[in-house]
Amino acid sequence: MAEQKNQKDLLTRLSDVGEEALSRVAGSQTTTRVLETVRERMDDVQKKVRGLDELEKRVAKLEKQVADLSKPKTRARTTPRKTTTTARRSTTRKRPPAT
Repeated sequence: MAEQKNQKDLLTRLSDVGEEALSRVAGSQTTTRVLETVRERMDDVQKKVRGLDELEKRVAKLEKQVADLSKPKTRARTTPRKTTTTARRSTTRKRPPAT
């Protein structure tokens, strides 16, 4: 029984020392500066990620415009095309036969 009490005291002492060490680390100025730097970097990354969403929307819009422009243009005619059946005249003069 005495051995168990000594073990508990040892574990309690280790626990207390560990808590004290953690509180010192958490309270140090170096830890505070590191955490501030990490927060700033995290904010920068979040801003960039939000910007990517906007860029993806713009790229999708531009891709659609390119696809529309690359399609062959077809125009619907409102009136049917008229065809002529008369022969076309030549614009060159006929030469008189040589005698």
